[in-house]
Amino acid sequence: MLLSAAQPIWSLPQNEVCDALQTTPTGLSSAEALRRLERFGPNSLPALHRRSLWLRFVDQLVHFMALLLWIAGGLAFVAGTPALGWAIWAVVLINGAFSFWQEFQAERTLAALTRALPRQVQVWRDGQLQTCQADQLVPGDRVALEEGDQVPADGRLLESIRLYLDVSVLTGESLPVARQAETLPPERSDHPIPTRERSNLVLAGTTVTAGRGIAVVYATGAETEFGQVAHLTASTERSPSTLERQVARIVRVITTIAVSMGLIVFGLSLVFVGMGPLEGLVFAVGILVANVPEGLLPSVTLALALNVRRMAQRNALVRRLSAIETLGSVSVICSDKTGTLTCNRMAVQDTWLPDPDPLLHNWLLVWSCLCSNAHLELAPARHVVGDPTEAALLVAADAAGLNPEQLPQRHPRRQEIPFDSHRRRMSVVVEAGPGWQSSGEGWGWLESQALVITKGAPLEVLDHCVSGMAAAGPTPLLEPDRRRIREANDLLASQGYRVIAVAIRLLPEGVESGTEASEALEQQQVFVGLLGLYDPPRPEVPEAIRRCREAGIKVTMVTGDYGVTAQAIAQQIGLLEPSAVSQADPVRVIEGDALARISDVQLRQLLKYRTRLVFARMAPEQKLRLVQAYRALGEVVAVTGDGVNDAPALRAADVGLAMGCNGTDVAREAADIVLLDDNFATIIEAIRYGRAVVSNIGKFLTYILASNVPEILPFLAMVALRIPAALTVLQILAVDLGTDLLPALGLGAEPPEAGGMRRPPRKRDTPLLSRALLLRAYLFLGLIEALLAMGGYLLVWQGAGFDLAALRQLAPALLHHSAPADLLWLQRQASAVTFCLIVFSQVGVLLACRRERSSGWSLPAWRDNPLLWIGVMAELALTAALILTPPLAELFAMAPFPAAWLPWMLVAPVTILLADDLRKGLLRYQDSGQQFRPWEMLKALGQR
Repeated sequence: MLLSAAQPIWSLPQNEVCDALQTTPTGLSSAEALRRLERFGPNSLPALHRRSLWLRFVDQLVHFMALLLWIAGGLAFVAGTPALGWAIWAVVLINGAFSFWQEFQAERTLAALTRALPRQVQVWRDGQLQTCQADQLVPGDRVALEEGDQVPADGRLLESIRLYLDVSVLTGESLPVARQAETLPPERSDHPIPTRERSNLVLAGTTVTAGRGIAVVYATGAETEFGQVAHLTASTERSPSTLERQVARIVRVITTIAVSMGLIVFGLSLVFVGMGPLEGLVFAVGILVANVPEGLLPSVTLALALNVRRMAQRNALVRRLSAIETLGSVSVICSDKTGTLTCNRMAVQDTWLPDPDPLLHNWLLVWSCLCSNAHLELAPARHVVGDPTEAALLVAADAAGLNPEQLPQRHPRRQEIPFDSHRRRMSVVVEAGPGWQSSGEGWGWLESQALVITKGAPLEVLDHCVSGMAAAGPTPLLEPDRRRIREANDLLASQGYRVIAVAIRLLPEGVESGTEASEALEQQQVFVGLLGLYDPPRPEVPEAIRRCREAGIKVTMVTGDYGVTAQAIAQQIGLLEPSAVSQADPVRVIEGDALARISDVQLRQLLKYRTRLVFARMAPEQKLRLVQAYRALGEVVAVTGDGVNDAPALRAADVGLAMGCNGTDVAREAADIVLLDDNFATIIEAIRYGRAVVSNIGKFLTYILASNVPEILPFLAMVALRIPAALTVLQILAVDLGTDLLPALGLGAEPPEAGGMRRPPRKRDTPLLSRALLLRAYLFLGLIEALLAMGGYLLVWQGAGFDLAALRQLAPALLHHSAPADLLWLQRQASAVTFCLIVFSQVGVLLACRRERSSGWSLPAWRDNPLLWIGVMAELALTAALILTPPLAELFAMAPFPAAWLPWMLVAPVTILLADDLRKGLLRYQDSGQQFRPWEMLKALGQR
């Protein structure tokens, strides 16, 4: 903190504040700011204390599934098979290391992406108002604060215009509080007031909800009030996301299945097979290990991390990971118009005047520029900084040669009544200055008095006018004149223009501008004219709207603009058909006044049965009400917003999407995802990737669970048929943790499917581990795999002359390893064939799982998913190594088999793919609603 005065900063007179902070009324120089940055450090909070990397790695070794495997390894040691025990424990360590690395990488990715969108502040440097990053602020900087800004550091107010702050982050106060620049009286010793409640201070972490102000910074970083309480954030418990709860449910279900089957197998081995307790325990451990999806957690983390990165490449910055999964269920998008559906390139396209006089046209532009907070900068290039609508007014005045950069000096501003979303207008009081009297004959009424200028929504401005401007001066505004103005407003709005009205009045004599209420200042005005500003729709939005319809997503436009303007833009982008809004069906465009007159029940009925709606002239609380009504209908709602008034709706939505280019700090803090390009089409891409995450988790689960059936069936066959087990426990472990893991992770990295946006949204309460998934994995794909694997095992013995009865007689000797060496070798060959058939079948399952409804025959391009190719190659290479490398073959009880069996290996994936394509064909026919005709269906399947 830099303060040379003995008095507290809040008690200093305004003219002493700059001296106390060793700064100037025009701010610091760049050189001095750099020196202070080196002295005080960046304006950022110290990093929160986090668990050490070592403890976070340990977390990956003690979650529920890991504990289950630790126990399974311990049981293997008890059963006298230390090699199996060490193998299981090694898997836990390797899996934990991989999960930790994926989580660590995902965290680094999120941190890097967050740094890619630094918070900006308006600060005076070298005598000019500039934009810089918030972490570059230093004590002594003079900063400008506007509605929607987050206060970047602790500061003392020098100017304030109806300034209100949300200070709930520091005080818990739910309502905005006023802040003024006046010096406060000395503090009473018997009644101390906390610094955070001083009305002339603005504190870091609070947000501007209304008005504007100028403050000089006196504390940054850890020295701020917010910095001193930041440690509370570290102790806040984070509630689990929907995805985390879903994964936890999957773990519970699969663990229940694994433990139950392990216990059943242990009992059957003792009662029906005649095994000893230790031998039965070994097989029970194998069944338990076979049912645990060891790669589930790293696969989920990988899917999330990859899609966060992919979404960032498409200009969607994810602030909360859980929002990715929620995106996959979005069924309604409530979208702003300006900047989201349109290009945010406002330009004055047309004007309308009660009296089309060239001089009056120029004054319309001049007065609209004076009632504006945008400003024209001349260096390094001539450009306008500020709100796009106000910037368009300055550009139009500049094009007309009116020198808008000189207007603030010629007509200094005395007072401002800021725009707000309820009044829908803004007013300023400006000095007369030179030029009022040179306006020509009939304009002498202006004289040299200060002028009140109002700019805003035409109908609101018109309600406060009693006169209309003409070349000869003001004339009474009669009802026919008002009707003409309303008709002109509707004509401009019907072309998609945002229409702004300008009105003026002289400041009444003897009234100080700071003492009269805003409502009184805005009465008895003279209507000047209308400005039609056009913001063209984004060219990619019509296609995005069409894709939303294909995906079963409703799009609702919610805007503060006039209803006719909103209707015109909605028709231009295809949200409404040109004939959709007519006298026969006017309910598709609803203005805020009409919404206020209907009940919540009526609103829900309207939303339920109307798929194309536009809400215009909406107040913030009405947008929030709309979101709540959609959610009450069971819809999953995504909301876009950029201002303070959007923050409640962004928080209430299932997914809040803030604008990154023109959005306020308040909106970005309330949102789950920030759109770096403010583009509606980016929302559709984000939803596509959200659906892909959920889909990929389902694909991974199907793949990993399908292999459980061929691993379990050999033991069930051993119990039912009294034949030797086709697989050993180590071979089961090799399938689950050796050959299956990398391909499963590859499925988690699959890009979105081409047809993923042609299906309806996933229901909010649909479990990831659904009944359909379990049936497909266990009773369809897994069962086919199991029959192929067991068929191969029996064919090997049959080829050597042993039928089922002979094999049953050999079972006890093979089980206790007391059979002749040639028979033990044949058993190893048969196990190797079984193992290979499972592995090759899993390749077929992998390709089948890549697509939910379309054929799985197409292979992915290397660039689309290299991890999938790496997984398949690693799977086949490891299989060859386990069979052909003598030490590994000895450890895993396998032996090389004749090359004549290799063609049969290729039959396995083909069989899987053909069977699954037949199933998908049946589903497509079922979805199409056609009558089942097998021959026609097979022909259609062949054509695909």
